[in-house]
This record gives sequence, C-alpha cells and structure tokens, in this order.
Amino acid sequence: MLRLHKVTVTAEHSKPIVHDVSLSLEKSELHVLLGPNAAGKSTLLNAIAGTPFYKVISGKILFENEDITYTSPFERAIKGIFLAYQNPPEIRGVTLRLFLQHLSRKYGFKGDIYQLLEDYGFTKEHLSREINVGFSGGERKRLELLQAEIINPKLLLLDEPDSGIDVDSLKLIADKINKFIYRGRSILLVTHRRHILEYLNKIHVAYVMISGRIVYSGEPHSVFKVVEEKGYKYFKYLA
Repeated sequence: MLRLHKVTVTAEHSKPIVHDVSLSLEKSELHVLLGPNAAGKSTLLNAIAGTPFYKVISGKILFENEDITYTSPFERAIKGIFLAYQNPPEIRGVTLRLFLQHLSRKYGFKGDIYQLLEDYGFTKEHLSREINVGFSGGERKRLELLQAEIINPKLLLLDEPDSGIDVDSLKLIADKINKFIYRGRSILLVTHRRHILEYLNKIHVAYVMISGRIVYSGEPHSVFKVVEEKGYKYFKYLA
C-alpha cells in the first residue's frame, strides 16, 4: 500500500527535518509512529500527503507500487490518501451542512448523513455552524474522521488524533479507527503519548522517531514497553 525508501524532507528552505526514513505499510494495517514533540512526525505525514510547504529532497514515496514522490496533493487525494490534521483549521463562512453536502456529492456517499453525525457525537444543530468555529478539540478531531467516512480513502494519515480531547472522544475515535482497519483501510497514526493505543484492537508495527530519524521499530507492545520504561531520552543516542 505505502512504501517509503530513504525519504528526506525539508520545509521550504530549512535544513532537512526528516532523514532517510524507510517503512512499508500494507493493506488493512495500522502502524503507529511515536516520538517527542518536534521529532519530525507531522512533517513526514505532510510529505506523504504532498503538502506543498514540505519538499522531498531525496528518496521515494510509493503508493500502490506507483511513485508519487512529486505528484500534487490533489492527485494523491484522488488516489486515496487522506490526511487528518493535528490542528484542524477553522473555515469561516462555510457551514458544516454545505460542506458535508458537497463532500457527499463529490464522493458519491449514499449513507445517512444524520446518522453519521450522531455516530460521531454531533447533533443536527452542528450543521448550521461554521466548520470548526467554536468547536472543542474533540469535535474537531471527530469531524476529521467523519470526513474520512464520506471520502472513503485507502490510506489514512492521522496526526495526533488523541491530542487535546476528552476520554469520550478518545474512545470514539479509537473505535472508528478499529472499524476503518476492519474495512480494509490502512492507517499511519502519529502520537507522542500512548493513551489511544490502549483502545486500538490491532497495531501491526510501531516506530520511534527522534530528530527526524526512525531509530527503533518492531512489535508494538515491546516498543511501547521500552518507551514507557525508559522514555524518549533513551533513544536519543541512536539518532
């Protein structure tokens, strides 16, 4: 599904932020990328999604065996790559109703929007509100996954879906992630805490990123144990 081969990423004219990252994620797999703040995790997700601010200066990104290293974010989205932001932006002047109607038409969603809203903890009253304006952290993160339900991507890139949310939103988001995997979707999830990991049914691989490099990877529970017992400082000498 997704393969990175020695990918190095910079942001505009800065020094490289991500260095020589290689990983492979197959269909119906959930991989977790752990690391402290400013480790380069969000930069890597943005590079995979093709966000213009981030530039791959070496290496390759392959999606379904096709080289997408230099394709546009629009092309990647059409191919089935979806990025859920760490801090979803406010969009003033556009109501949630108008936005969801547009998405539903564009992607041929045949489900019940009102039921989908309820499933994600929203009410009909939310439809008249501007996108994310006045929304809580949990509402913003839940709305990102609700969009993914409509778009139905092949690969979800989730940037800290567990940050700034309450426990009810955490459990709901974890439940939805489990269902995406069950339906054959693939997910690369970024976090620097492990709260959400307790609610995920099956994690296939875990990585630790330090200073833009993946310095450790393996069976998830063994990786989580090392991180929990020794902290991220333990990995810094490997970077």
